[in-house]
Amino acid sequence: MDRRELLTAAGLGLGAAALAGCKDDSAPAGSAPAAAEQRFRWKMVTSWPENFPGLGTTAQHFADTVERLSNGRLSIQVFAAGALVPALEVFDAVSGGTAELGHSAAYYWKGKSAAAPFFTAVPFGMNAQEMNAWLYEGGGLELWQKAYDPLGVVPLPCGNTGVQMAGWFNKEINSLDDLQGLKIRMPGFGGEVLSRAGATTVNLPGSEIFTSLQTGVIDATDWVSPYNDLAFGLHKAAQFYYYPGWQEPCAVLELTINKQKLAELPDDLRSIVINAARSTNQAMLDEYGRRNAEALHTLVDEHNVQLRRLPDAVLERLRDISADVLEETAAMDPLNREVWDSMQAFREKIQAWHAISEKAMYDLRS
Repeated sequence: MDRRELLTAAGLGLGAAALAGCKDDSAPAGSAPAAAEQRFRWKMVTSWPENFPGLGTTAQHFADTVERLSNGRLSIQVFAAGALVPALEVFDAVSGGTAELGHSAAYYWKGKSAAAPFFTAVPFGMNAQEMNAWLYEGGGLELWQKAYDPLGVVPLPCGNTGVQMAGWFNKEINSLDDLQGLKIRMPGFGGEVLSRAGATTVNLPGSEIFTSLQTGVIDATDWVSPYNDLAFGLHKAAQFYYYPGWQEPCAVLELTINKQKLAELPDDLRSIVINAARSTNQAMLDEYGRRNAEALHTLVDEHNVQLRRLPDAVLERLRDISADVLEETAAMDPLNREVWDSMQAFREKIQAWHAISEKAMYDLRS
């Protein structure tokens, strides 16, 4: 177990031990391997449709990884949105003990913790590589766990989509005027920003997006990126596909764990849960890199989707509003301020490095 995992366990007062399968040579001779005999059956509720590519399959990937590493001592049954609880009630189910685990996105829980939206996506903020560095190396994970601790929930990163798309629109966006009165599905900080720009925003679970867009209940929607958008068939409900995903330069998916249930696990199983979440986090990002590239080709070349870049004037206005929304949110609560200040300081440092590394290489390649 590395330093970050030890910090995670220490924050719970758990004192994490070795990974599953490691022999405890310090055990007294003849002592019974009690932990090895214990078996646990957990439930995981999710915000995703059943077997949904990427999002739903990532939850199952985590469950399968845990069961494999634990040799079946900890098995997890995954429930799609609506199977046990509705999509947007995952947090309550984990907090209240209906399920031991949840897989969702933190920006859905603004009403539970005002700091929660910071831990999914921040408009014009850090990308997946930068966000992971802040969470695992820059103190972000400790702040996230601090935010959820009063609610009896332990969060861990467990997936990332990378940079998303700005969304699907039934009309072209040529100026700020085109946002006025626009009915758009967009959660989190992005939804608040668009509301202030004159749009009407709603928060819908994924299962309701296609029908709402097709029937005109909404005029536009964000969802994820080409991989998931193609799977949902959103190209059949809207003509224009806009980028860049200013509202979600990355989207962290979260594993929520009932704190009491996690504390009841033997040390090695707790360690397996922590390590499986981290490996799943990277595995999903790797998958999306390939799948998005393939799906974009399909959408544009086979389905004749109209790919559009948002006008600079629109992006500049959204960036200005975003700065106001984020600062006002930070001012609401001391923890919000601590989180936002930490993010900004980390982004400033890593941005200076990436300007001469990642960005410089992208510019050179193009």
